[in-house]
Amino acid sequence: MRLPKTCPLINQRLLRISVALQLAIHLTPAPMLAQTAGAPQTAAVSQLKIVILEGEGAINNIRQRTAREPIVQVEDENRKPVAGAMVLFTLPDSGPGALFADGSKSLIAYTDDKGQAKGKGLKPNSTVGAYQIVVNATAQGLKASSIINQSNALTAAAVAGGISAKLIAILAIAGGAAAAGVVAAKSGGNGGSPPPPTPTPTPTPTATITVGTPTVGGPN
Repeated sequence: MRLPKTCPLINQRLLRISVALQLAIHLTPAPMLAQTAGAPQTAAVSQLKIVILEGEGAINNIRQRTAREPIVQVEDENRKPVAGAMVLFTLPDSGPGALFADGSKSLIAYTDDKGQAKGKGLKPNSTVGAYQIVVNATAQGLKASSIINQSNALTAAAVAGGISAKLIAILAIAGGAAAAGVVAAKSGGNGGSPPPPTPTPTPTPTATITVGTPTVGGPN
């Protein structure tokens, strides 16, 4: 069977198609390999950890409305900081606690290049007692949580019923002096050695001259 004269043209087209397919096959895996190689870099974090830097055990002053702002650091499994992680600070709904600057009981912050986030604007409420700040961190689909313990307390002046510090110092000095006098009195009446008696000065003897009565006799 003879092929028509158009066969060379068909063969050329088939050759071009074959070359194009081969080029496509060789070029397509390159970007796929690049994406596969880059995948571990975007999913390098496999575990999150929250490290409390500031705020743990803080005692906040109710009178001055000041509180220790919590600062945390988010790290991966290799203890390297995780930037861009979302951190949620949550305060108690009732009882001893605090509020953030906008009056809310929760605050969202994002970690910086050092992996750190801060609960800015924390102010204690008027209730004395201990409370906890719940911290939740999220990054790349991973989560971690921790707790910061704080407490609210009154100042020394408030505990004393509003007495000034100067008056407290005066009372303390007076009380110390009175206590010292009591101790001295007890030491003198509990078998202690009495103070030595004051010696009485002996009078110095003086010479006395007595003048007798003169006697007149006769001539010898």
